[in-house]
Amino acid sequence: TCICFVIHWLSRSCQSGVAWNESHHCRLLAGLVPDQFQLCRRNLEVMHSIVRAARQTKSVCQKTFADMRWNCSSIQRAPSFGPDLLKGTRESAFVYALAAAAVSHSIAQACTSGELPLCSCGSVPSEVPGPDFRWGGCGDNLRYGLQLGTAFADSPLKSSKLGTQGLKAMNLHNNAAGRQVLSDSLDTKCKCHGVSGSCSVKTCWKGLPNLDEIASDLKSKYLAAIRVTHRLIGPRKQLIPKEMDVRPVKETDLVYLINSPDYCMPNQQLGSLGTQDRQCNKTSVSSDSCNLMCCGRGYNTYTEEVVERCHCKYHWCCYVVCKKCRRKVERYVCK
Repeated sequence: TCICFVIHWLSRSCQSGVAWNESHHCRLLAGLVPDQFQLCRRNLEVMHSIVRAARQTKSVCQKTFADMRWNCSSIQRAPSFGPDLLKGTRESAFVYALAAAAVSHSIAQACTSGELPLCSCGSVPSEVPGPDFRWGGCGDNLRYGLQLGTAFADSPLKSSKLGTQGLKAMNLHNNAAGRQVLSDSLDTKCKCHGVSGSCSVKTCWKGLPNLDEIASDLKSKYLAAIRVTHRLIGPRKQLIPKEMDVRPVKETDLVYLINSPDYCMPNQQLGSLGTQDRQCNKTSVSSDSCNLMCCGRGYNTYTEEVVERCHCKYHWCCYVVCKKCRRKVERYVCK
């Protein structure tokens, strides 16, 4: 299905060695829709940020879901996604939201670091500074990041004639939700000045947290995601909750169209890899517990020898010397 072009660009993380200084480099990106291709040609210098966003999306997603049955490992198959990321599931809602946030996040911070010639620091906040600080420094240019990030992430959904209208509406909503969570995360960061670091004066700016924090917020929204249907309400179709007793959808809610499998057993048709041989936590009562991770099938125990730094000593001046210690640890893997 062509709808995968929206997150097809996640496979771009393998293009990190490209110089991105000539327009023909855009042809290396198989699968871009015409609008994305034109954006690439007009904004070659931004492609480094998009490649970085693809790489971050894949690694952060897997890190965020490492303790869950669905652990986002299927994102590594980009652009050949399976049903878990193509059919309007709760999991695809998370990946679309994270990818949309990541590309705007990456571009916003590239402006700040001076990587991009067409943008610089974010504008000085309009709010009056407090008595103990002044606006200064170089804030993240969220406005520019949202502008270009939206154009890149949303254009396939708006230009493609393939895919159901419901799926497009769902993905556009989740893209926007990811960017809204990113916008809401913009926070005041400060640096102290004064005699001996007394912090009598602070210089502050607006900055974004790292992508791990955005992913953590989106995971909470994934767990509370709302199943919706695409229905005609008045003159146009809208996404409304499938269950009658659920509150209306908010702009920061993640939404999905179909229920996911339990991801316990391998099933290619459903996009489930199963949890056999996954590591579990014997003492946990959360999603990584052996009971939940292994779906009641039980687990095998094995012993592993690990090498760690130990007996570290500080030497004047200025280095630390450590010994290496070996110890045995028990690991548990699902049957």
